[in-house]
Amino acid sequence: MSEGRSPQGETLLFLTDEQLRQGAEAMFFAYRGFTADPDRILDGLSYGRAHHRALHFIHTAPGTTVNNLLTILGVTKQSLNRVLRTLIEDGLVESKVGRTDKRERHLYLTEAGETLERELSDAQRSRMRAAFRDAGPEAVAGFRRVLEAMMDPELRRQYHKLRGGRG
Repeated sequence: MSEGRSPQGETLLFLTDEQLRQGAEAMFFAYRGFTADPDRILDGLSYGRAHHRALHFIHTAPGTTVNNLLTILGVTKQSLNRVLRTLIEDGLVESKVGRTDKRERHLYLTEAGETLERELSDAQRSRMRAAFRDAGPEAVAGFRRVLEAMMDPELRRQYHKLRGGRG
């Protein structure tokens, strides 16, 4: 099979609007599946996806600042503060004043926060692992290339910075 062609022989570089629409719909339903398991866990705790995203990125970069988290999540300060206030009050996140800049707040997951984050991420990793196994290594590599190509350049830089040496 030549590069750029699907098994049906369609040239991937010249997709029709309908094929692109189907791809967008597939992404929508895949995202619903990807978030379904964590949503069930979060719903039982009266949390939402914003709480999950905050836990995820605080876990990924312990000690991250509130401003850095704002940049990563692309939400308003007011919105993030509501989420963080709840997570801190519930003992899942700890906020520490910066050593060099006392105006900065550095965020860390508590042991309970780590446990919840692991439960949420394990559910998503399980679903992804099964999908990747079914799709095969070439599809996984292609999927990652497509996702990165869809990112705006600044978001791609943030993504690569966040990934750092994690591979």
